Amino acid sequence: MTQTVKILSAQLNPVVGDVAGNLARARAVHGDARARGADLVLFPELFLLGYPPEDLVLKPAAVEACQRALETLALDTQTGPAILIGLPWRQDGLLYNAVALLDEGSVLALRFKHDLPNYAVFDEKRVFAPGPLPQIVEWRGIKLGLPICEDLWFATAPDVLIQQGAEMMISINGSPWRRTIEIERQTAFARWYQRWTGPKALIFVNQIGGQDELVFDGASFSHDSDGAECQRLPAFEEALDLVSWTRTGAGWHGEGAQQVKPLTGLEADWLAMCRGLGDYVNKNGFPGIVIGMSGGLDSAISAAIAVDALGPDKVWAVMMPSKYTSEESLEDARDCARRLGIRYDIIDVEPAIASFGQVLAPAFAGTEPDASEENIQSRARGVVLMALSNKFGPMVLSTGNKSEMAVGYATLYGDMNGGYNALKDIYKTEVYELARWRNAAAEPVGLGPAGEVITPRIITKAPSAELRPDQTDQDSLPPYEILDAILYGLIEDEKAPRDLVAEGYDAETVRRIENLLYRAEYKRRQAPPGVKIGSKNFGRDRRYPMTNRFRAD
Repeated sequence: MTQTVKILSAQLNPVVGDVAGNLARARAVHGDARARGADLVLFPELFLLGYPPEDLVLKPAAVEACQRALETLALDTQTGPAILIGLPWRQDGLLYNAVALLDEGSVLALRFKHDLPNYAVFDEKRVFAPGPLPQIVEWRGIKLGLPICEDLWFATAPDVLIQQGAEMMISINGSPWRRTIEIERQTAFARWYQRWTGPKALIFVNQIGGQDELVFDGASFSHDSDGAECQRLPAFEEALDLVSWTRTGAGWHGEGAQQVKPLTGLEADWLAMCRGLGDYVNKNGFPGIVIGMSGGLDSAISAAIAVDALGPDKVWAVMMPSKYTSEESLEDARDCARRLGIRYDIIDVEPAIASFGQVLAPAFAGTEPDASEENIQSRARGVVLMALSNKFGPMVLSTGNKSEMAVGYATLYGDMNGGYNALKDIYKTEVYELARWRNAAAEPVGLGPAGEVITPRIITKAPSAELRPDQTDQDSLPPYEILDAILYGLIEDEKAPRDLVAEGYDAETVRRIENLLYRAEYKRRQAPPGVKIGSKNFGRDRRYPMTNRFRAD
């Protein structure tokens, strides 16, 4: 017997805590789905509260607001399609991560997340109780399995549902992006999907958007009974996509869906940073950002990301020269701002630096100039940027890369000032790769211009903090190619120093970098947030003690 059902995937960008706004968005999409003849509309995990809610979900008022919103949404299904949506749900004294199926004006079914992730960036066991092994839901003659996000990654929940005769797995997700996420998803789901026989379909709907240090890519997809991907939605963009599913003797087959290519490589990194920064600024109500434009690569690429994410009119670049600032840096900063089409001002910080020198002269008497005087320069610039932020409202965008943050090559209350850092999880060698990729863009990226937006000389010249005469980063650090390889081994791969020495790196250099990595933990605890890009970012992933005497042999 042939059966057809039209299912609309709503790949949306919720705002955590904005229950009223998320409800309004769901109702608007439901109305659109009704007009398009949908039978069922799917929303992401915990959509009504937003994901991840962290300890916000422990507030009874927040959970109650979501349950009231669900009652309102259920009434909408008296006319129009059914709804599948995620929310926190309290039952019998326990709090669950739930999915609700709404139809004909009521809550038809509730199912609770069974496998709660509690690793890397996840700590759902802290706030939710694990649900029981799942049960199928019969809806309009179709046996549905409703696994929630992590439930798909292990065979337990899918196998139970398959044994009960599930023919369509519909999974709502809050699955954050990282470089390896696409292959991780496909590999994990294939473990059980390939054992599933008979009429079958997998529908995966994921949220998009930035939430603090996480970014969600969407990239929602569907597979039919042949195992072929018959739907693929764009990454980092909202999308509403209606698929007509037909069941015949051969199984389920989806038609009419979007099918875009998966996003990979440097383009994915760039758009992830743009989405993370843009949503952080916009969701928190900042009118834009202000950035210290030094004439160096990190500030130039940070400004380019901000322009692509927010538009040129919301980006304000400020050059703050001191007596050590070269004419070349002044020219490069001005030229980069011109290419990006952003406001550019020069504020001379030398008088402030000189004043600090006078104030500290008695205390510093008899000592030689060192990093103390250098850091005063950076902190004077930080004061200027924070003053502009306080007076006019834009958020200060910090510009330090992961290599610098790893070894503490940054000044607390100076260049580390800021509300957000788009490069926090990007190593310096990757910064160069991204700059070249962005300059080669033939079409506009986001809200920014196409083409060469980062002055070529900024990419080719030796990086320098310009805090003393003729200074370069390599005065204090190994070449970035060596530094980043050692850091990647220590951080991402958790290698022992002896392993890196065996790979050919100098033992004393490895020992020094490991020591710097541990010693800088206290700085990183005070650093602004930044979007997760790789496998192990500082903050949500890598949580080391600040007081720590362990050093490997």
